[in-house]
Amino acid sequence: MKLKNISLLGLSLLIGFSSCNSIRNLTAVTADNFPTFSAEAHRGGRGLNPENSIIAMKAAIDMDYITTLEMDCHITKDKRVVVYHDHYLNPKFVTYSDGKEIPSEKKNIFIYNLNYSELQKYDIGSKVYADFPQQHKTPTKVALLSELIDSAEAHAAKKGRKPMFYNIETKSKEGADGKYHPAPKEFVDLMVQVITEKGIGPRTVIQSFDKRTIQYLHKTYPQLKTSFLIDASKKTTAKEVVQELGFTPFIISPNYKLVTKAFVKDFRSYGMKVIPWTANDAKQIKALKALKVDGIITDYPNLLK
Repeated sequence: MKLKNISLLGLSLLIGFSSCNSIRNLTAVTADNFPTFSAEAHRGGRGLNPENSIIAMKAAIDMDYITTLEMDCHITKDKRVVVYHDHYLNPKFVTYSDGKEIPSEKKNIFIYNLNYSELQKYDIGSKVYADFPQQHKTPTKVALLSELIDSAEAHAAKKGRKPMFYNIETKSKEGADGKYHPAPKEFVDLMVQVITEKGIGPRTVIQSFDKRTIQYLHKTYPQLKTSFLIDASKKTTAKEVVQELGFTPFIISPNYKLVTKAFVKDFRSYGMKVIPWTANDAKQIKALKALKVDGIITDYPNLLK
């Protein structure tokens, strides 16, 4: 066996051992301690601040009605868990640190192909993002999940707030293992290692469109709760979701366009909470609240007040 393979095996065993031992001592998220209404700042509230950034999370914490920080995670080449949505450096809002645009021939720079130190050469918060004209602009780097959690926990304490809840997405999909991200087991193990080390398991839900990651998480780390994301094209029932996953997730998180009175009733009958995404205007949010959903994910957390 090559030394490299031995090292990877050792890392895998260490992650599994430390995570499993840590999680035994955690109190899981339950229906009793989860927010009555989960008011979630999508990517920290990207309508107002650079997405998935520490500054966005702090701004969301400053809104005392926001209960939950929603974010996305990827894995770097050197196995660091970073908070970022796309599998590549998106030229819509990413530049080099000096403000220079990413050349057209380099517009497929994958997160999974870069070490964390290489990611620090880029700025994700200064370029005007045409999709979000209200977004406050400030120089910002891609953050480690561990760094973001530390900052969020410290900021909430400074503001005299109760600790925040976290809704963390694994950005993976079938057919892209080894190209955009590691396989589900490694992806989840690395994320869980950070979550357990930071002690936020009792306030964390792991969500994904990729059923493989939440299936593995449910089997291996059953005390961590899961949320299954479904887009507007996925017309499904609660029974079909349970059959597809092989278990009942804590949350079903549909595109807000799927949510009707019948939808809420169906999924609630299976014990799932219904938390739609991404409702971005006051009318949408009012309509969803009238349907008695269990929370709302929005780019504009100020609209949830």
